[in-house]
Amino acid sequence: MKIRMDGITDELILKDMAVLSQTHFSGASLVAEGEDLLAEFCEERTLKSISIKGRMGLASQAITRELDAAAPEKTRKYAYLSCYAKLLEEYTGQAQSWGLLNGMRPTKLVHSLKKSGQQDHQVREFMESEYLPSPEKMDLLLEVANRQLEVIPDLYSLEKEVSIYIGIPFCPTRCAYCTFAAYAMEPFKKWVEPFVQTLIKEIEGVGRYLKKQNIQVTSIYFGGGTATSLGTEQLKAVMDAVHGHLAAFESVREITMEAGRPDTITPEKLELIKAYGIKRISINPQTYHQKTLDTIGRHHSVQDILDKYEMAKGLGIENINMDLIVGLPGEGPKELAYSLKQTAKLQPESLTIHMLAYKRKSKLTKERGLYTTATKEEINEMGRMTYEFAKSNDYVPYYLYRQKNISGNMENIGYSKAGQESIYNIVMMEEAQNVLGFGVGASSKYLIGTSVHNPRDIKTYLDTYENYIEKKIQVLTESLAAGAVAFSKNE
Repeated sequence: MKIRMDGITDELILKDMAVLSQTHFSGASLVAEGEDLLAEFCEERTLKSISIKGRMGLASQAITRELDAAAPEKTRKYAYLSCYAKLLEEYTGQAQSWGLLNGMRPTKLVHSLKKSGQQDHQVREFMESEYLPSPEKMDLLLEVANRQLEVIPDLYSLEKEVSIYIGIPFCPTRCAYCTFAAYAMEPFKKWVEPFVQTLIKEIEGVGRYLKKQNIQVTSIYFGGGTATSLGTEQLKAVMDAVHGHLAAFESVREITMEAGRPDTITPEKLELIKAYGIKRISINPQTYHQKTLDTIGRHHSVQDILDKYEMAKGLGIENINMDLIVGLPGEGPKELAYSLKQTAKLQPESLTIHMLAYKRKSKLTKERGLYTTATKEEINEMGRMTYEFAKSNDYVPYYLYRQKNISGNMENIGYSKAGQESIYNIVMMEEAQNVLGFGVGASSKYLIGTSVHNPRDIKTYLDTYENYIEKKIQVLTESLAAGAVAFSKNE
């Protein structure tokens, strides 16, 4: 189906319309000539928007004049998109369960409404009218948001604290779907020690400011790459630096160590993690099929996953997160069912379900024609399988996010057993406070809407880290000052 656009010239609106076409309704496209189905559709129907009083026809030419005069740019944009999405749904017979909630963090939007004093029924009414999510997706969003507030009752008042991300940019190998700043250990091993020493200097530099300003740290996440790719002594040196210069570990609400690759885990590293009081780690299978692990470049066995999980449990690690990726090459419902069955045997405290996303720079995307992947219908079925699995195994959703080019246009969901939710994941996903990133490719994200991105190239990071210390401190100072002004106005 080709849809001619007449009178709509806003590039951002046209771009989002194209996203709706390509991602949700692959049979529809926008063209400059042909039958003007949008105008015909909008002339026959009206769109009621909470943000716009009354009802107005959406014939392409007329809506431009009326909305430009009557509504702010964001409202005008979603009025166009609402009309277009409804047109596509009627003409293709395909419903899009997430509606217009694309390119955003949907639970963050829920929290902004709840923070303004709206009750759940008001949040639902507004979002279903403005953004067109299905009732099932709204149930999920409200369940996640309310769970987050149970885990962190002061979620809306964490502006004066920060969370910390420590990025270790090494892995045993690079996975086919990965676009993180991660380097295969063997070819880049000469850079490991210089990186560790520079990372410690970066931690010390920012740490002096945090201590001088008496800024509390809420949570710490050692990520990457894979944090446990470092040797035991190198990992200890980094942990000592964080403990000594950023925040004493016993004063932090939560610390997580990313040990996602089982081939990086040793008894010595687990003993070190436990000795420092770290109670949460990740061991990520992604799948329990050896053929798939080989295909995506994870050079470990399924048995390694099971052995390292049992090792961590035997050494007293209290909260283990495990990731699964739905839609990996060669995998369909049958393969997912087996991976879920294996997960049920282990019963990890946390379970993160990722839908495969085709990231622009990943090997999987660049060589997509070489892989066999699931259909959209199969992805949707597998999504339903994960929902049912989580419910039947007492996992509750506590965070979610959506990515561009995600399989089936679905979502990634973090589940946990009650009381085992990750504080860092919540504050980071909902952008509830300033998050400072250290290491190669790490991003610092601030409440004023600004980010500072460390270089992804190791040598550039080594040569310029001091500049990024200064940038982090400068923007953090601005963000904290803006938060203090906003707080005083609300008193």
